[in-house]
Amino acid sequence: MAEAPTYDLVVIGGGPAGYAAAIRAGQLGKKVVCIEAERAGGTCLNWGCIPSKALLKSAELFHLMRKADTFGFTVGSIDFDYAKVIQRSRGVADKMARGIEALFRKNKVDYFVGTAQVNVPGMVEITAGKEKGKFFKTKSILLATGCKPRRIPGVKVDGQRVMTSREALANTTCPKSITILGAGAIGVEFAYFLNAFGCEVHLVEMLPQIVPVEDHEVSRSLSRAFDKQGIKQYVDTRAENIRVGKKSVRLELHKGDDKQELETEALLLAIGVTANLEGALSEKLSLKTDRGYLVVDDTYQTSMKGIYAAGDIIGPPWLAHVATYEAVQAVNGIFGHSKPRKVTSFPGCTYCQPQVASTGMTERAVKEKGIPYRVGKFPFTASGKAVAAEASEGFVKVISEENTGEILGVHIIGSDATELIAEYSLAIDLEASIDEIHHTIHAHPTLTEALAEAAAATTGMAIHI
Repeated sequence: MAEAPTYDLVVIGGGPAGYAAAIRAGQLGKKVVCIEAERAGGTCLNWGCIPSKALLKSAELFHLMRKADTFGFTVGSIDFDYAKVIQRSRGVADKMARGIEALFRKNKVDYFVGTAQVNVPGMVEITAGKEKGKFFKTKSILLATGCKPRRIPGVKVDGQRVMTSREALANTTCPKSITILGAGAIGVEFAYFLNAFGCEVHLVEMLPQIVPVEDHEVSRSLSRAFDKQGIKQYVDTRAENIRVGKKSVRLELHKGDDKQELETEALLLAIGVTANLEGALSEKLSLKTDRGYLVVDDTYQTSMKGIYAAGDIIGPPWLAHVATYEAVQAVNGIFGHSKPRKVTSFPGCTYCQPQVASTGMTERAVKEKGIPYRVGKFPFTASGKAVAAEASEGFVKVISEENTGEILGVHIIGSDATELIAEYSLAIDLEASIDEIHHTIHAHPTLTEALAEAAAATTGMAIHI
């Protein structure tokens, strides 16, 4: 048996945390290997963020084409090929995965497809796949195995009647009707997409509002938009007695003392994620966990020296951009490049239409902390660019500390909200105030003007409302 090669870093997992960690280590001139169970890019790139955004773009374009007369165009009947819509999204994911593989080559990262396991600190083995039996010696290990969709015990995911987001992304036939359990980002994105292509959508959420982590005003606004689109919503509602048949799924919806029966062609589970550590650690190893997620210190080191972790596997927020940030910080710390930083503020984005984006605290959270605050709101109906683009739905909401003008939270719902949030993410990181946003000249006419106007509105200085 050949002697195991020695690396400066072995990364287990090739998603947004894993591939970023491997590439960063390569940039630092380290000998690094990344081992991914399926394909470079992980769940996000192959079965999550990227292909779902391709689908949402198709839905958005289809919706826009159907109101072409608003823009002065006369067109004939507009139809779609759902299988081609899915096929395009798979092609986008494939192209981006090839891009990650090219980046590995560019940065001299060794890359293997297979299931990897940490045997003991400093030793990793590929336990499944073509490279099964390969061993790697290393000074440091970074676990970036991410999460997987949460399932309901006793309800079998078959990819046709019952799906998670993964199966839904590959299903080439649009169901005539569907029940979506969970109205977080994944649930509402699929609700918008499927509804746009004619599916009757029933969106069920146990908590009092859809997109539960968002500000209450944003949630209400999105709910009204979904009502107009024909998406049926049930909040404060739990699903029970799920029965999967050959042609449909039946379940009971309970809200307080009220109960109703619901039958749809399919069921989509969007009820969250669980840690994916299965097979990653040998029985000889026991790392400290909290609710299944790895516990790390300020350097991203786990409870065992030399073993680090980053991304979804260390717990919420389960966001690709947060995972990438954590992984780069961890690697910088491992090799002494810079002191690692932990995540404090971050943008959250939901890509339905209207889009939702936020950073910082909700108004509810600010109230609970007893912080004196001001609120500034600016509607896109008062934005010349938004009205010209037939995208006047939504608003920008800025929450600031009453006395200092410190930006506490920003919440946007509307066209391109997920792009607009970046300015306020930077502002919070730089500890900028609402005055600094207000006094920065924003080009006219742009949607970004709404960001400055909302800041000005906190002190009654907005011009266009």
